[in-house]
Amino acid sequence: MLAAGNGDRFLGSSTPSKLLAPVAGMPLISRTLLTAARAGIQLIDVILGYQAGAVRQAALSGAPADVMLCFHQNDRWHEENGVSALVSKPHVGNERFALLMGDHIFNWQVLARLLDHPAPAGESLLAIDRGPAGAVRALEATRVRLDGDRITAIGKQLEPFDALDTGVFVFAPSIFAALEESVADGDTSLSGGVRRLAARGLMRGIETDGSAWCDVDTVDDLLEAAALFT
Repeated sequence: MLAAGNGDRFLGSSTPSKLLAPVAGMPLISRTLLTAARAGIQLIDVILGYQAGAVRQAALSGAPADVMLCFHQNDRWHEENGVSALVSKPHVGNERFALLMGDHIFNWQVLARLLDHPAPAGESLLAIDRGPAGAVRALEATRVRLDGDRITAIGKQLEPFDALDTGVFVFAPSIFAALEESVADGDTSLSGGVRRLAARGLMRGIETDGSAWCDVDTVDDLLEAAALFT
């Protein structure tokens, strides 16, 4: 789980981590941990950075009893999220693994579907939303272009696009080589690595089938996320 960024669009670059903000009575990071546990995940590596101590304590306090947490520090947390993803490389081995954003709210069944979905060796999966997107969400979200269920392109400014990236992934270990190539070329985003996998025909989009989700970037997003639990 990526939980290193400072979320400077939330209230400002020096405010408490948005992962500590309450969503219907529970810190945002605790919501994400609970969702992962409900999907059957029992070991979660959490990549920390900004306000690492406070985020770590919130995660420990809010994690379900049957979930083991391991924490890893990203000292380059001010860079994009691909750097945080690379921090997890020594800890996931050669197995497929789920990669989640600490600030995303989503239905546990979406993650469970990805974990159960058959995929050839080397292929990775992304939960995508093909539903109608409001102007604000379409502007802020990462966009995906598809050929059938194959992801052919991904990016914030992508035009035309077919779906939105929900931030819920199940990756093959090949993502790490792709991320290393991307970082070497100056792109430290997770999308940079995904873009390289897509170019090799190794990214598939799995539809959320209308399931609600929310990427919490702003206070307004936090209110939207809270509404999912009322």
